[in-house]
Amino acid sequence: MSYWHSMIWHTEGIRVVAPAKWRRFDGLVSVFWEAESQQGAKGYYLADDPRIMIFFNDVSSRIQMSNREGGLSQHYRPMTRAVYVPAGVPMWTSSRSAHRFSHLNLHMHRDRLLRFLSPSVGNSAALTALRRPVEIQDLGAIETLAGLLLDEISSPSKHAVYAESLVGSIVTGLLDIPQEDSEKANGRLTQAQMNRLVSRIDGLGDCRMSVAEMAAAVGLSESWFSNVFKQTTGKTPLQWQLAKRVDLAKKLLSESDLTVADIAAQLGFSDQAHLTKVFRQVVGQTPAAWRRMQQIR
Repeated sequence: MSYWHSMIWHTEGIRVVAPAKWRRFDGLVSVFWEAESQQGAKGYYLADDPRIMIFFNDVSSRIQMSNREGGLSQHYRPMTRAVYVPAGVPMWTSSRSAHRFSHLNLHMHRDRLLRFLSPSVGNSAALTALRRPVEIQDLGAIETLAGLLLDEISSPSKHAVYAESLVGSIVTGLLDIPQEDSEKANGRLTQAQMNRLVSRIDGLGDCRMSVAEMAAAVGLSESWFSNVFKQTTGKTPLQWQLAKRVDLAKKLLSESDLTVADIAAQLGFSDQAHLTKVFRQVVGQTPAAWRRMQQIR
C-alpha cells in the first residue's frame, strides 16, 4: 500500500537538533525525532490515521498533555513514555521546563492495522482497539522492540518485513485489544486495562481519581467497572487508591524531609490525622513510627 501520513501540527519553542530518521513501509511510516524544548514550549498535533509515540527518555515530569483545547490547566496529565492516539484525536502539549527528548513516531493507515489485527482477534475487536487511546509509562518489552526498530530505520540491513513485524509487535503489545468472550465472562479487567489505569493514576501527584474517571480510563461503565475491579484486585476502587497513596506516602517518608503534615497535604488527605489513621490501617504503624524504623535500618 502506497502510504504517507497526513498530519496537522504546530509547535512553539521546540527545536529539532538532528535530521529526522524515517522509513516508509506497507501502510506504515516510522519517524525518529531528536529535539530540545524550552520552558513553556507548546505543541498541537492532529493526524488522520492512528499513531504511536514512544519516548526514549522519561518526560513525565517535563511535558504535560491534553486532548481538550485549552485544557492543559484543568485536564492535563503527564506525558507517558508510550502513547497510542486514535485517528482524529487532537493533542495539545506544554513543557514545564527546558529539556531534550527523543521519540519514535509510528504513523499507521487504519486499513493496514485492520488487515493485521482482524484475522487474529476479529474485525469488531480490532475496530474497538483502534478507537481506544492508550498511555503507559512502564514500557517493558516495547522499549526493546522500539530500539530494534530504530536500529533498522537508521541502518537498514534486513527485508522490510522485519521492521514491519517489529511494528506489529509494538502495536499488539500496546493496544488495548478486547479479550475473547469467554475471558470477559470471568468479570475481570484485562492486563492492558490495568496497565492503563496504573499508568494514569501513577501520573497524578496524589493518586486520586473518581470511580467515574477510572471507569472512563478503561472504557467501561461506572457500575460495571466497580464490579470487575473488585473481582480483579480484591479491593474496591477506593481501597486500591488508598493503598497506592499509602505507598506514595512511604516513598516520601523515606526519601524526603517533608513533615507528615506536608505529606498529608501533598497527597490530598484532609489533614495529618487522616493520613495517620489510613496509614495505620494499611501498614500497622503510624507514619512517624514507620519513618523511624526505616532510619534505623
